Amino acid sequence: MDGNATTSHTNVALLAVASTLAPIVTTSIEIDRRLQPALKRLRLPSGLLQRVAGVYERRNWGSDLAFDDAAVSAGKRALSEAGVEPGQVGLLINTSVTRKHLEPSVAVRIHHGLGLPSSATNFDIANACLGFVNGMTLAAQLIDSGQVDYAVVIDGEDADEIQANTIDRLGRPDIGRKDFMSEFASLTLGSGRAAAVLGRADRHPEGHRMLGGVTRAATQFNGLCVGSVDGMFTDAKALLKGGMELVVSAWTEAKRDWNWSSMDRYILHQVSDVHTNAIVKATGLDRARVPLTYPLFGNVGPASIPITLAEEAKTLHRGDRVLLMGVGSGLNTAMMELAW
Repeated sequence: MDGNATTSHTNVALLAVASTLAPIVTTSIEIDRRLQPALKRLRLPSGLLQRVAGVYERRNWGSDLAFDDAAVSAGKRALSEAGVEPGQVGLLINTSVTRKHLEPSVAVRIHHGLGLPSSATNFDIANACLGFVNGMTLAAQLIDSGQVDYAVVIDGEDADEIQANTIDRLGRPDIGRKDFMSEFASLTLGSGRAAAVLGRADRHPEGHRMLGGVTRAATQFNGLCVGSVDGMFTDAKALLKGGMELVVSAWTEAKRDWNWSSMDRYILHQVSDVHTNAIVKATGLDRARVPLTYPLFGNVGPASIPITLAEEAKTLHRGDRVLLMGVGSGLNTAMMELAW
């Protein structure tokens, strides 16, 4: 059966959102240079990342900085900006796709690094590129229910290993054109970190109200984009088609409960020119209200939406309406409204 899941929040505010990008800039020109022998052998042109995806740069951590240390740093900054002490936090949700091992959770390392109390529940939520929005929704529900006063949602992504593995593999003589294009999306990935602090709106009138939103699943497309540290393998054409069908159906049905046709800002998950243009066209968004970060930062997975929101925050004004929108591998989509 088709349909959206709708969530409304009554007393939750976003108190702070902070992000930091990885320090090393890797250009698409540099990646082209490393792939030149393979491009020549496969008779593929240079500049595909720029012309097709619209990605000119992405960031890398390098060997001196770990993604979870970076996530801790982002969390500390967000808490400081929110004016919330670590001891007040009742919930920590880590939404990183990146993880060094299966257990323990990434959240325990971040919980310790932030100096949170033993009473602060902590765990990971993994849902591809939608994890951060899902984490915010769950945290908001727990705040509304009275279970916690403050929550931290955090994400740190490290694309260094998958990028290196992909470039090495694409240079092998047994890789054909179809193989090359199935891994093309891996080359758009970037590294970064983001954190958000949520609290009770009645205690923080200066905060930005979380009003709610919708989610929708199309899990019949679960095999179209499958990734690990070894690589990300994508059926780009089928993924775009399935993703657009999902977004449009969710958007259309959401009109029964929400009026999102004239938001002041649409913060989309940052994938590429192709995906952004398709969403803008399919839903009739005002392109001028859709800020882009993927040209310089790449696709930073679940951190993309909060990074873009943090970048855009300086241009937002009290009373602005903001819609967070994303599609994650699997496929799932989520849309969430903030009253700035």
